[in-house]
Amino acid sequence: MTDGQPLRCALLDDHQDAGTTAADWSPLAGRVEVVSLPGHTDDEDELVSALADFDIVVTLRERVPFPAALFARLPRLRLLVASGMRNTVIDYAAAARHGVTVCGTGSSSAPPVELTWALLLGLARGLVAENTALREGGPWQQTVGADLHGRRLGLLGLGKIGTRVARIGQAFGMEAAAWSPRLTEERAAAEGVVRAPSKEELLAGSDFVSVHLALGERSRGLIGAAELALMRPTAYLVNTSRSAIVDQEALLAALYAGRIAGAGIDVFDTEPLPAGHPLRTAPRLLATPHLGYVTRANYATYYGDAVEDIRAYLDGTPVRVLP
Repeated sequence: MTDGQPLRCALLDDHQDAGTTAADWSPLAGRVEVVSLPGHTDDEDELVSALADFDIVVTLRERVPFPAALFARLPRLRLLVASGMRNTVIDYAAAARHGVTVCGTGSSSAPPVELTWALLLGLARGLVAENTALREGGPWQQTVGADLHGRRLGLLGLGKIGTRVARIGQAFGMEAAAWSPRLTEERAAAEGVVRAPSKEELLAGSDFVSVHLALGERSRGLIGAAELALMRPTAYLVNTSRSAIVDQEALLAALYAGRIAGAGIDVFDTEPLPAGHPLRTAPRLLATPHLGYVTRANYATYYGDAVEDIRAYLDGTPVRVLP
């Protein structure tokens, strides 16, 4: 409370206007005024103007960077809640210098696993093209689907998400293989997954490749033109992880040239994707607007934990403090 007035809390990037209904905010009644901000901006001046009168900000994933310069221009900000417990675009040292507490929330790995398979299956069976043709009076049965059973699923990364994706592939009768810089034979074998000897072998020998690595210096630009050239012309690439792992210009070139059969993408270098961006009209591409974590249950966790974080902070006992 400030001078008897409730603190003001902004919900950033609340595109679906779901933040205020995904959780019960009544525990903060009288103490916090919650305001949904559905738009998105990458302009620091616009962001400062939008957030200048807020004491608390709830931000979704890593959509909005919070560098030192931004903290310096938001002197009223006291609490930043970021969904999930890992965020690479917040300057934690700067937050501390400016007296801003940063807290995280729980998050489920199930939604991105499910979206990965939605994209993979949609690509394999040409669902978008077939549905469009059926609805618009187009040709009957214009595609021939790619089989999953007996094919090789190549996973870049075998963490929580990659492991669950592998298990579903195995249920389809696929051979699951994986590679990452730190993946051991023992870890792969424990999941019934073949450890590929190299990134190059995984890409060259897989029918479907799915990216499940965290973004870092070693993974940034991991898949470029040379790597895409290794893939079979009948192979598909799916990325629900981080856009910077796959060079988007190289991917566009591969799609237009037909060097791979197709790609399923949920993450982009710029989000929201600009209206005229070539990825919006690229051939052989099934794309979704970063829906990996966007489900009712996950939003309930994000915003429910945000309520808990805010209440705990106001009571002087912050929880889930980051980093």
